[in-house]
Amino acid sequence: MSLLRLNQAELAYGTQHILKDASLQLERGDKVALIGRNGTGKSTLLKAISGEIELDDGDLWRAPGLVVASLSQALPDPSDRTLIQEISAGLPSIASGEENSGDWHTQYKVERMLELLKLPGKQTMAASSGGIRRRTMLAKALVGEPDILLLDEPTNHLDIDAIEALQQTLISLESALVLVSHDRTMVDLVASQIVELDRGKLTAYPGNFTTYLQRKAKADAEEALHNRKFDQILAEEEKWIRQGIKARRTRNEGRVRRLEGLRKTRAERTQKQGNVKLSLDRSERSGHLVASLEDVSFGYETPLIEHFSTQIMRGDRVAIIGANGCGKSTLIKLILGELAPTTGSIHRGTKLQTAYFDQQRSALNINETVRNNVSPGSDHVTINGKTKHIAGYLADFLFTPGSLNLPVAKLSGGERNRLLMAKLFTQPANLLVLDEPTNDLDMETLDLFEELLGDYPGTLLLVSHDRAFIDAVATSTIVYEASGGIQEYVGGFSQWQRQKKTLPADLGQSSASANQSQNASNATAAPRKKRLSYQQQRQLNALPEQIESLESEQTALSAQVSDGQFYQGDEDSVKTTLARLQAVSQEIESAYEQWEKLSMLE
Repeated sequence: MSLLRLNQAELAYGTQHILKDASLQLERGDKVALIGRNGTGKSTLLKAISGEIELDDGDLWRAPGLVVASLSQALPDPSDRTLIQEISAGLPSIASGEENSGDWHTQYKVERMLELLKLPGKQTMAASSGGIRRRTMLAKALVGEPDILLLDEPTNHLDIDAIEALQQTLISLESALVLVSHDRTMVDLVASQIVELDRGKLTAYPGNFTTYLQRKAKADAEEALHNRKFDQILAEEEKWIRQGIKARRTRNEGRVRRLEGLRKTRAERTQKQGNVKLSLDRSERSGHLVASLEDVSFGYETPLIEHFSTQIMRGDRVAIIGANGCGKSTLIKLILGELAPTTGSIHRGTKLQTAYFDQQRSALNINETVRNNVSPGSDHVTINGKTKHIAGYLADFLFTPGSLNLPVAKLSGGERNRLLMAKLFTQPANLLVLDEPTNDLDMETLDLFEELLGDYPGTLLLVSHDRAFIDAVATSTIVYEASGGIQEYVGGFSQWQRQKKTLPADLGQSSASANQSQNASNATAAPRKKRLSYQQQRQLNALPEQIESLESEQTALSAQVSDGQFYQGDEDSVKTTLARLQAVSQEIESAYEQWEKLSMLE
């Protein structure tokens, strides 16, 4: 059943086209992930679908009686309303004054949302954390059982448990869904269709995010090839028209009209938004030891950390995972020396220089301009000993010259994150502390950020709910367990998940001890864990070096293909290089799969 149709939609702010001859259709049960670069207009499109703003041109048809519910990026202001009252306002009947909020059916719907999202219903919005207010607004959007649900970055301010609960809710949702999210894991698991907003156009890709990446890479390559051929033809025609008097006397008018058409087409071509260019100002190396915690405890009225020990060495990349309010920020403050432990000891290393990325972006002055936030009172910044003009430096973070004098208050969430990166990366640092750095960033910037951190020679402390980001960056993970203890695991999020599945999740320490004798008696009946053969062990040992070699070859080939002169070379050589690049990518993927498979048997 068709719920909504967008046809030849046009929408612009000034000279920026948000929608340009864009079309979209939503059917009941569709789960659409809307993706695109920061600033392309994804949030604006959601507002057009919900009816908050009108199109400049084109048609937007909605089914009669259609109910649309939205969750915006921005957190609601604190208020004296209880969470129950806030959620109840999401029921269309209560919002219109037709139903009493004390009605049993209404109460059931609200209580179901409270249970689903683990919300303290009698608590006020003013007394609630950002994560609780976010979950409350999500419950408010869900409780009315809308025909279309529009979610704009719903995972911001949520912890991993809340994200996974939301994920399951969205998978089982009967309503049509349009989801804007930087959470690649959620998008991959929830979406049945990817719709990309790029230069005003909407392009649909059936399937999940992984399928989209494969099809998008092919589409980008075809577009680049088409543009190169077009530009070559245009250059030849321009050369012809500029020939001498004799040539101009004999030129045919049809060819002239063709050249005019080519020029018009080239002028109307909208260039893809560039990528952020990220680089860190690196300071001198810290000492080999960054921090050593011995039997550390800390708390206020209730303990947040009890008898925790760990060592963080130079070059470690440590992710910290846990529910909102469990004490992740407290642990970081203890490591940095901003708090003293109640019991235990902490020894910090030498020559530490820290740069702190705060999820609240408190390092940004929202009343100041973009330029003054990064380089107050100066037109230049110095990165790794090289001086650069502020306009050129901020252009690396996709800020145009016209935006440099804008107050930060006028920037979007993604723009503020990029600005905070720009400010942070001017500081020499050998210890990076990143508190939810991925909020509001587009996926291309996330990929580049991961690459930057992969090459960073210093130490990283990361608080994040982005599971894919943790997997890509972390070498170890400190987890605040549901039981209240803190455990450290090797690897990122996926490795932690695999390790914790070795014991039943619902068994506490006492029940595990009680069952120990029973487990011992059943040991003979249990299947033995497979062991690596000699040949498999040799293969596992060789894989890291093999992968490194393949990735080096991939980097060299990619640089070769990206060169502007590459496609001007010999046609057979071009085909051979492209084929090898594709083959290397497949070999790397296969090697990683084999590594993971053998590692599980080790």
